[in-house]
Amino acid sequence: MAVEQNRRDFLGFAFGGVAAVGGAFALGAMKRSWDPLPSVAAAGFTTIDLSPMQDGEFRTFEWRKKPIFVLKKTKSMAKNELRDITVSDAQYTVVIGLCTHLGCIPSWDGSSEMFKCACHGGQFDASAVNTFGPPPRPMDIPPYKIDGTKLVLGEEGPEYKKFLEASKA
Repeated sequence: MAVEQNRRDFLGFAFGGVAAVGGAFALGAMKRSWDPLPSVAAAGFTTIDLSPMQDGEFRTFEWRKKPIFVLKKTKSMAKNELRDITVSDAQYTVVIGLCTHLGCIPSWDGSSEMFKCACHGGQFDASAVNTFGPPPRPMDIPPYKIDGTKLVLGEEGPEYKKFLEASKA
């Protein structure tokens, strides 16, 4: 009978070991399925080099499938201390290029120095502040961090945190 008990114990330990290893593999597979794909994780940040931009130049970039408007302001354009981003003594407007009324994409009109939304006649000045029409508020500023002459979108740097504090006041 002692032999029978030892065999039963061995089978129990063997089954328990196989179940533990199988459970560990199952938990590992579940964790990998919960992690974001590398392509999704990489899409969270976009780096924009601002150094080649000329005064008055307007460019459009993409960040998280949204248009990002970057405008390097000229000396004659009105400055907005709260919304403008200063990089190497140059002023930039960096906004998510969606109208705050219905989400349309405004266009930049360089002759009038205005962002104009064709859908409902909304207008924004060079700092993307609503000046006319139905848009209820200025265009949104994406989270950013300044890294030398580069702008990293998707990361909250000290400049962006200061902007958030100033906009709440």
